[in-house]
Amino acid sequence: MNVFDFPEARSIVVVGDIHGDFNKLIHKCCLRYRLKDSLIVVAGDCGVGFERPGYYDHVYERNRKYLSGSNCWLVMIRGNHDNPAYFNGPHRLCHERFMTVPDYSVLTACGRVVLCVGGAVSVDRELRKNSPFYRKADPAAPLERNVYWEDEAPVFDRGMLEEIGEVYEIDTVVTHTAPLVCDRITKQGLFYFSVDDERLLADVEEERETLELLRNYLMERGHPLRYWYYGHFHQSWHYEIQGVMYNMLDIMEFREVPNRE
Repeated sequence: MNVFDFPEARSIVVVGDIHGDFNKLIHKCCLRYRLKDSLIVVAGDCGVGFERPGYYDHVYERNRKYLSGSNCWLVMIRGNHDNPAYFNGPHRLCHERFMTVPDYSVLTACGRVVLCVGGAVSVDRELRKNSPFYRKADPAAPLERNVYWEDEAPVFDRGMLEEIGEVYEIDTVVTHTAPLVCDRITKQGLFYFSVDDERLLADVEEERETLELLRNYLMERGHPLRYWYYGHFHQSWHYEIQGVMYNMLDIMEFREVPNRE
């Protein structure tokens, strides 16, 4: 079980897709909005994997003074536009204030217990695989720059959930995509890309069903689920369903998680 505790945090802020704009995000958080003592969670599509190995360590070194001076932590979950190798195992980014976390990680802060589950299906995957910048996965070079990663979809891990449930009660979830209960505003782009990708509609439906399994599991097992945040769709929508406030975050949209009283 992967658990990350942030006892000094006084607020949790979830951010939508940032697509590699790390400097912009940190500037907004630490200089423009002057966040202090904050755990900042990026809900996937961080853009990790499009640059050479070592680039993200350089980003941290460049911005460490801002994160440290504001006493903030930047935590990233896996999106479909992220290299999974950076989120688990020996290549995970694990700086003190700038880190990626594996799927089914638990974050504790501000009285909240946050479950993080990444992954989604890229609607433009065929376009990406036909790009001159696409490289087939090479186990000998897992961090090679790329534009698409095959193992992008979310996974329902019942065993991990059972292990977590023995210790923690989940009240907040951050994912990249969303369960079926959350309706999108438009599917226009999805139908456009499905013309050249005959499996796309079915795979996207399976992606949403996977998150629905996660949602049903948490609710049926009695977890005190109250908040759910996700990105992926590049739209903004907030609605309460069956006592859970679902928050779809647009690109670089900020949403603060209410502290537990």
